Amino acid sequence: MSGEAMDSAPDPSADWGRLIVVLGPSGSGKDTLMSHARRAFGQDGPVLFVRRAITRPADAGSEDHVPMSEAEFDTALDAGEFSLTWAANGLKYGLPREMMDHLAQGKVAVVNGSRAVWDTIRRVVPSAVAVEIRVERDVLAQRLEARGRESRSEIAARLERAGALERSFEPDHVIDNSGSADVAAAELVGVIRSAMAVGA
Repeated sequence: MSGEAMDSAPDPSADWGRLIVVLGPSGSGKDTLMSHARRAFGQDGPVLFVRRAITRPADAGSEDHVPMSEAEFDTALDAGEFSLTWAANGLKYGLPREMMDHLAQGKVAVVNGSRAVWDTIRRVVPSAVAVEIRVERDVLAQRLEARGRESRSEIAARLERAGALERSFEPDHVIDNSGSADVAAAELVGVIRSAMAVGA
């Protein structure tokens, strides 16, 4: 399922809106920054903040997602409710079809993505923009330890994977979230506003 596109790629020449794909390792603060940005634009504003469908309970982590069982996810997949799906870390992820409908209207959407499937996202949505949230290694390690979900060896492995992906990936924008979340969130809001201006 990794990187499985449920739609053919849209015509790059069409007047599609921008898809802002927020990327970064666990603990980088993606969800926090997206929550700040959501408040800045309003829940029912012109920007769609996409809720991913994930096969994990609603209380497992801070992301505001649509929780589904394996059976529910597969049923939704068969019904064509997703525009893109992938699997990672034993979980299934799906982006709703409404995201494509929103983009087809020339509007901006923001989604929590994955660097591992970025190439697929870019193929399905040529207008996609990669915004990577980076955090200094020591700060990221402290945040992961504070969550208390993983052992030190698991955290070390996660940090190595994060570093390897960072070295192999060239995002369109980089936001440093090692310090104030308010400052980093303001940068994300600025990227979104720029994307809105392009389609205006």
